[in-house]
Amino acid sequence: MEDIKGIPTVSPLRFYTNARRILENPLPFHHENFEELGDTFILNLGFGRKIVFTRDSALAEYALQKNQKNFKKSDIQTKEVAKYLGHGLLTSEGELWKKQRKLIQPTFNKKQLEGILYKIKDAILAELDKIEPGKPIDILPVFNDLAFQTVVKSLFSSAIGQPEINKLQNTTDSAQRMLAKELRQPYLNWYFKLSGKINEHLEMTKEAREILKKVIRERKQSKEKHEDLLDMLLDSRYEDGSEITEDQLIDEILVLFTAGYETSSNALTFTCELLAKNNQIQEKIIEEVRQAKNLAEDDLMVLYTKCPYSQKVIKEALRLYPPAYFLDRVNIEDDEFRGKSFPAGTNILISLYEIHRHKDNWTDPETFNPERFNESRTENYYPFGAGPRKCIGNNFAMYEMVITIAELVSRYQISEVKKEIQIQPLITLKPKNAILRFSPRK
Repeated sequence: MEDIKGIPTVSPLRFYTNARRILENPLPFHHENFEELGDTFILNLGFGRKIVFTRDSALAEYALQKNQKNFKKSDIQTKEVAKYLGHGLLTSEGELWKKQRKLIQPTFNKKQLEGILYKIKDAILAELDKIEPGKPIDILPVFNDLAFQTVVKSLFSSAIGQPEINKLQNTTDSAQRMLAKELRQPYLNWYFKLSGKINEHLEMTKEAREILKKVIRERKQSKEKHEDLLDMLLDSRYEDGSEITEDQLIDEILVLFTAGYETSSNALTFTCELLAKNNQIQEKIIEEVRQAKNLAEDDLMVLYTKCPYSQKVIKEALRLYPPAYFLDRVNIEDDEFRGKSFPAGTNILISLYEIHRHKDNWTDPETFNPERFNESRTENYYPFGAGPRKCIGNNFAMYEMVITIAELVSRYQISEVKKEIQIQPLITLKPKNAILRFSPRK
């Protein structure tokens, strides 16, 4: 790769002397570099490998929207993630991505999702019933199960058993942890291959694919309609009238599991941790939900639209703790942006975590303040990405999270046990030790 001009560089020595702390949590290391070198820097990994890190929201907008045609996803997504998930919307590029996006987009429009909102709510209520009130609990496992069950019920209704659900969930979690090690310890890739660790996780993925294959074939043979996402995907047709292949459908379902379950459970956990520190905000949610339920008369879409403050609470939690905390892009042809030259093939990692907390973008950026979303703000805010590749499930995620928080806060007073919110950045930004207390409301 040619030299990248106009951008300061972090040396390989600095990277490798910080390798242990980067493996644990790379965000403080990146933050130090941003503060010292500016909003864009190069991380030189040695052996000819260089990555551009940026928290420049103008550069993010340029790569994701204004000049998006010259940018594609990096090998991290299209090869490393794809080896575990296949080539679904998240991991595909070019014509395959365009073809799949056009096929699947209608499945996730608001009108289609309205029909499965009750499946979402049933899954949520069943999991909230498992909370043990009055005692400190780690809420992340509860939300992991809740979000996974929500995706499962929305996709398959009741066509899959708990052992299979557990297998799919375990495979998703294990693959993410393995991939995080591969990406943060590139100098150990030879060991991961020779030791059989990568093959072990690939075998788990094969087993997960067999589970999904069985469900799909049984659904096709039964010819019963369940009005769930699987029905919608099976009924979808390409422009030439053909249907989605079995392997491609499995790829898309694996992506939906990973993107739809992991991100929602993380976001819900962070939201509850923030609410535990803000009793007044909980009270505002309760009052809004009470009024909304009176107006909605069990219409969940109306309930959602009548809870704008609850939506702002979720949006603010996503600003502070975006589950997808980095986006990756590679420019196809030579490019230039505000005096910075990017030779074709430059790896660019956009830090949404830093953009969302940048003092030039937000007033009191470290403060949890849902009121900042009183206007329809979209600038410097990318929790679901931006441009043509914006997350296709953003509406699904918002419905799920607002319904969950509305039901949870109506039932329980949330209080903190630990003062500090801890994070564990893997492929997504995960909470750590999210110990909270849930006391029944009188």
